[in-house]
Amino acid sequence: MSNFITKEFEAAINQICDEKGISRDVVFETVESALAAAYRKDYSKPDENPRAKYNQKTGNFDLFDVKEVVADDEEIKDARKQILLSEAKKKKKKIKIGEEIITPLPTPGDYGRVAAQTAKQVIIQRIREAERDALFNAFRDRKGELANGVVQRIEGNTIFVDIGQATGFLPVSEQTRNERYQPNQRLKVYIMEVREGAKGPEIILSRTHPEIIKILFGLEVPEVNSGSVEIRAVAREAGFRTKIAVASKDPEVDPIGACVGQRGSRVQAVINEINGEKIDIIEWNKDPLRFVSNALAPAKVLKVKLNAKEKVATVFVHPDQLSLAIGKEGQNVRLAARLTEWKIDVKAMEKGEEKKEAPAEPVVVKPEKAEQEKKSDDAKEIIPAGVQEKKKKAKKKIEKKQELHADIDITL
Repeated sequence: MSNFITKEFEAAINQICDEKGISRDVVFETVESALAAAYRKDYSKPDENPRAKYNQKTGNFDLFDVKEVVADDEEIKDARKQILLSEAKKKKKKIKIGEEIITPLPTPGDYGRVAAQTAKQVIIQRIREAERDALFNAFRDRKGELANGVVQRIEGNTIFVDIGQATGFLPVSEQTRNERYQPNQRLKVYIMEVREGAKGPEIILSRTHPEIIKILFGLEVPEVNSGSVEIRAVAREAGFRTKIAVASKDPEVDPIGACVGQRGSRVQAVINEINGEKIDIIEWNKDPLRFVSNALAPAKVLKVKLNAKEKVATVFVHPDQLSLAIGKEGQNVRLAARLTEWKIDVKAMEKGEEKKEAPAEPVVVKPEKAEQEKKSDDAKEIIPAGVQEKKKKAKKKIEKKQELHADIDITL
């Protein structure tokens, strides 16, 4: 098979391997198998087991008949692949049982053309397979990342997005309801899942995933990127509204202020990336009373009662804050419930329970320890701060009301 592999041809294979990230040895092993199969089909005798081997010195592929040596008293199961010891010793005296005897085969005159065509097809196929494998491995490692994409085409309700080396698709379930996509439109997409498909890796993208919000704030807010401010929870209804709970590891850093930025520049940059979706930034608190109260922002909460056993929070607000706390079609309270992982029941404070002076900020008033031991149905609650003690009688009335509010137990 002289001159089948020239230096130019070998250089071309090496270049392809480098560009596509394919192992050179793998390509040549594949070609060797293909050439052996081509020889077996068109030129091999019935008792021959041809094998092709690349010769690095000559740059050619050599052909051999390869057989395993078996004992004389053993039954030959495959005459193409096995040979008796006595027959093998006629060709090689020191051969042993279990070894392979390799006999060179002649190369047919027109085998070079057939081999070249076979090699070409094998290399092309191998390159395609290697490219698919390389893409799958590359994007499998990028799962959970945000990618810059360009809308390539739209087929029905599915949006195909070019994300660089590959094309991912945005299914209907991961599209934001108020967004309209157009070809060549640029947008950021979340790599949600990467799976193997018949024609290569299938990359499923998302515009609705809550992690998009975390990543965008990480890009826009240095404190989030460095870890001094953490986004503890995200609740999102894509295209409409998102609530995020933030906490600071540094007491000198205001987590809400850091995320909002000067004149709202940082949060506005995130809003622009998600097509104007509203974002509420609240402060996370390990105390569920305060966390639930904060989560209902922008509504002002007067009091919160918790049932820890059923994980239900009953929230009381001023009557004129009720619609704000619930939100349009229940969106505000629904997002707050998802953010805090508490079922929230919002109620208007009855007129008889309203305080004369509205609080600037709710504070937690806990029952006395002795009262907690006596009563099995005591409860924590948020009661207005800043109540002025004008008269002794008023003070007694307030204390009496506080005792009335502490009649429901928090079951831990």
